[in-house]
Amino acid sequence: MNKMTGALLIVLCPLAALAADDYKVATVISSESLEAVVAGAPAGRVSDQPVVHVESAEGRLGVGVVHRPVIAPGSAIQGIQHHKQSEVYRVMSGAGILVTSTALSEVIPLDPEGYVVTNLTGPSDIGIIVEIERSQRVSAGDIVIIPAGVAHGFSEISEPITYMVVRVDPERLVELKEQAGEGGLLLATGSVRSRNML
Repeated sequence: MNKMTGALLIVLCPLAALAADDYKVATVISSESLEAVVAGAPAGRVSDQPVVHVESAEGRLGVGVVHRPVIAPGSAIQGIQHHKQSEVYRVMSGAGILVTSTALSEVIPLDPEGYVVTNLTGPSDIGIIVEIERSQRVSAGDIVIIPAGVAHGFSEISEPITYMVVRVDPERLVELKEQAGEGGLLLATGSVRSRNML
């Protein structure tokens, strides 16, 4: 090993250890924080509000709240397909028919520099779901897992639906939503508390 390689290893090893420790942080989002985000959502339209994004050893994890108004049955099914990000929903209120497919028609790629791609979903397409592969009624308390690459949307929303979404971003494509709080703790919008778990 030459002197330059040895020096580089000595410099990089402590940085790698420091980066690994940065992931050892637990983030608690209070129910009051989520309810405050829900209360602030506009009632008559779709709203997707990020609460926090944090680093993990596997990539970034994001938590947000999505609100969708009533959709009458029989309408064209508007869908979205995230290419790199999986999602987990927990329905907080409301009910609807969630449909999934591996394909969209009338595909429109979302702007790669736009807000939705850089702050919420990563690279994604929108379009119409024509070939429904799975259809499932979801309501308060249900949990839904949508892997990357699965087109999804609602064929009907019988009562306005609100759900917490956890987004798994293994390639770190979405910007972080952290801000420093008192005492060096990481805080996000609302009453979010983090602490070092070392």
